[in-house]
Amino acid sequence: MDSILNQDIKYLQGVGPRRKDILHKELGIVSYGDLIEHYPYKYVDRSKIYRIDELTSDMPFVQVKGHILSFEQTTSGYRKTIVTAHFSDGTAVCDLVWFNGAKMVRANYNCHKEYIVFGKPTVFNHRIQITHPDIDDATSLQLSEMGMQPYYNTTEVMKRNALTSRAMEKIIRTLFSKLTTPLQETLPPFITNRLLLVSRDKALRDIHSPKSADDARNARYRLKFEELFYVQLNILRYASDHRRKYRGYVFSHIGEIFNDFYSHHLPFNLTEAQKRVIREIRSDLRSGSQMNRLLQGDVGSGKTLVALMTMLIAIDNGFQTCIMAPTEILAEQHLATIRKFLGDMPVRVELLTGIVKGKRRKEILQALMAGEIDILVGTHAVIEDTVQFSRLGLAVIDEQHRFGVAQRAKLWAKSTNPPHILVMTATPIPRTLAMTIYGDLDVSVIDELPPGRKPIYTLHRYDNRMAPLFQSIRKQIELGRQAYIVYPLIKESEKSDLKNLEDGYETICQAFPDMKISKVHGKMKPADKEEEMRRFASGETQILVSTTVIEVGVNVPNASVMVILDAQRFGLSQLHQLRGRVGRGADQSYCILVTKNSLSKETARRIDIMCETNDGFRIAEADLKLRGPGDLEGTQQSGIAFDLKIADIARDGQIVQLARDEARKIVDADPQCNSSQYQMLWNRLEELRKTNINWAAIS
Repeated sequence: MDSILNQDIKYLQGVGPRRKDILHKELGIVSYGDLIEHYPYKYVDRSKIYRIDELTSDMPFVQVKGHILSFEQTTSGYRKTIVTAHFSDGTAVCDLVWFNGAKMVRANYNCHKEYIVFGKPTVFNHRIQITHPDIDDATSLQLSEMGMQPYYNTTEVMKRNALTSRAMEKIIRTLFSKLTTPLQETLPPFITNRLLLVSRDKALRDIHSPKSADDARNARYRLKFEELFYVQLNILRYASDHRRKYRGYVFSHIGEIFNDFYSHHLPFNLTEAQKRVIREIRSDLRSGSQMNRLLQGDVGSGKTLVALMTMLIAIDNGFQTCIMAPTEILAEQHLATIRKFLGDMPVRVELLTGIVKGKRRKEILQALMAGEIDILVGTHAVIEDTVQFSRLGLAVIDEQHRFGVAQRAKLWAKSTNPPHILVMTATPIPRTLAMTIYGDLDVSVIDELPPGRKPIYTLHRYDNRMAPLFQSIRKQIELGRQAYIVYPLIKESEKSDLKNLEDGYETICQAFPDMKISKVHGKMKPADKEEEMRRFASGETQILVSTTVIEVGVNVPNASVMVILDAQRFGLSQLHQLRGRVGRGADQSYCILVTKNSLSKETARRIDIMCETNDGFRIAEADLKLRGPGDLEGTQQSGIAFDLKIADIARDGQIVQLARDEARKIVDADPQCNSSQYQMLWNRLEELRKTNINWAAIS
């Protein structure tokens, strides 16, 4: 479609080979189509002219019309020339100031010629000043045609090469002047008419040159819908193809092992949410299709128990199972938890991680191949080529975003049929994000905590009042509890943070001279780290001073206090994960967020949200809105790039849902993709898949 959009931008007037190279390197723009999809991020109304005597420093961007009376040059610092133009419209005088580009200014602008000046007014030395303004020859600029002026994202490299937002606007206007015939439609009339969407041609023209705010709004809505619609169509078609092509092992019955566990070994009564999720999983396992299910639930909601019961169903049906964890600590914790749950049941559970070597490793590999191991717990070591199962029927993947797509695909090769897949995550994922990242997975949610768990009290304290905080910690420890104190070592290379941890450890030792204290950070040798964590878990030490290495993988029910220092440096999801380390026993637990006194508005909102709610899904929704999808833990590591040009997963939830509903209708009506009625959509999807958009779908 629209073959003209494939043309090389270097042939477009105002671009050329050098600018093309810059646009390619900075923004990935190489064709007309790429240029058209470089959408404005905001608009400014350029239809009004202000008088200079009306201007104040609290006004937004304005434009004035007048003459340059004179120029003045001063130097500042090393060979830096500042140019000031005194500009008047007859009502008053203002200063136009450039801190660089003196030659360009003197070469392009003359005294006593009429200009239209556009910029942000400020006040300096009691006079209105506009710094680095846009200036146009008044005779060549038709205000009636200006309307809403678009603003485009640019980079420093682009600005240094005169590719400013204004330059981009001119280049894009030039391109549209060449597009004399309407651009081809990419959505069928039965969608555009029913949803009242403007045409693709109008949307693309209006988004760059809207005559009104309504034009811009309608254009954005149409383009957002189309972008999200094709993402969802791709995901749903993939999922539909997958279900048709890959038959799953049929686990037809609930057997002796499951029933024995349910009757005699269940550690507590299942919550209604756990029962509902097990029913959903059970339905998948006997359907004949391969299960691909995402199990979401906050820390402590009982996901591991649900996973174990799913594995027991597989074992009852003559299959082996495995559970993959992202770290050795977490794998060992899963092993201990599963063995504790099973007690003396005749189920063989073994561990396979990088530290299992030599004779022991050989024994495990042989037993696995002989079908003697029922549950293999491990890290990525499980997918190594040397690891062969006799009959793998189910794979449980914990914290799926820590594994790459290629790693997960290797699991499939371990069995003649692909095993059923159960993905677990304790990072609550907002619904709109789940529909896009995990769109090909069925989703189950455990939204209830096991009986006896009390909500964690979250409090905000300032770092200039540490003494009362230490007193509170002491009271809890004297009651027989334990405490975590976390320092923000965000990156292991931040030496200053490591020093903060070391200094903090000394401070804690001085504040609690009669207590035993452990210290853990990522720079320690694994054996030393394991030993310190073991001492804390066993109760030998009362306080664990740590970095975020304890975010995942430590289960100490006796710990009732989590203190997070410099909490302003953490994102919401990470704060929530850290808070989940306490509240795992029956005692009341506390999370104390310690910050500096002065906080930005956004940071203060983050802290408030943490204090208001323990609901991981509400926190994840807030995190998505505050930080955007690309920053959320999980999306970047997963190999999923949000290569969306205009849609915003965080703010366009309703459009995501609408796009998914429309895409589902198409896939349900034409699962084989061969109906002439929908051919335009399938052709467009194939065209998009050949572009540089990352259409990867996790499975």
